[in-house]
Amino acid sequence: MNKIMLSYVQPVMVAAVLLFWAFAPAAWTGSAWSIVIATLATTGMIQALEWVNERHSSWRLTWREFFTDAFYVTLSYTVIAWASKTLADEPLTALKHALGITTPWVVHLPFVFQVALVIFLVEFGQYWMHRLMHNQAFFWSTHAPHHHLTQLNAMKGAVGNPIELFLISLSVLALLDLPQPAMFCALNVLAVVSTFAHANTRFDPPRWYAFVFTTIQHHSLHHSVSYEATRSNYGNSLILLDRIFGTYSDGEAEIVGQDDRRRLSIGEQFLFPARPLIARLTARRGQPAPESAEVAA
Repeated sequence: MNKIMLSYVQPVMVAAVLLFWAFAPAAWTGSAWSIVIATLATTGMIQALEWVNERHSSWRLTWREFFTDAFYVTLSYTVIAWASKTLADEPLTALKHALGITTPWVVHLPFVFQVALVIFLVEFGQYWMHRLMHNQAFFWSTHAPHHHLTQLNAMKGAVGNPIELFLISLSVLALLDLPQPAMFCALNVLAVVSTFAHANTRFDPPRWYAFVFTTIQHHSLHHSVSYEATRSNYGNSLILLDRIFGTYSDGEAEIVGQDDRRRLSIGEQFLFPARPLIARLTARRGQPAPESAEVAA
């Protein structure tokens, strides 16, 4: 009975988020800060669950890992959010108005279908961007720092090179006439699923949930030490897309990381895509070049 109850932690939290945004007052859903507060609150709850029922003691959170993760979460909600809004969302909105694009049918969809539409559009874009990052050298250089993680924790989804974090945030949502509550609800659901997919928790969900949504089993395999194994399970929150496009792999991994599992500092993560250029410059000066980074074939 206890095992069954624990297995429903993830589905119950997703359902709770859906119900919350469906019935939240307009004063809350109309504020841009509401989605920030909600996603931070749910992330904090999942982070706390790591102390309730951890998955692997080798992933146990240390203060060093916590402060690194907190730095990246802050970066995502500030610099990356600003860049995404300024360089992507606002130009798309301007294009939408210039071309007279309207999608009134979206407004008339039931709330749950609006949420499902946003989830699908965000995840569809992220799936193909993520897949590109594992199959093209430059894009892999932006994504590789995320695969140098040597343990998984609730906030680890935010850790990576800023270029990657920007690219993975891109979507076409600005082209649609989406009600803000539905959009915020979808983003909150995605945050819950992806946070659990990185968290050091043992709340294995039912099969029907794991058939559609990404779990820690799927995503830990994606983070395993074998580079070929990482070229599967690209869905950040929707593992269903991997099943559809033939990139799904079954299994789980505890040992994660790339390049002999060498943990990168924040500075190394930021400079990682520039390593070939840095190597050439140091070679010209007759200095020893840093170790070359592994890139996709």
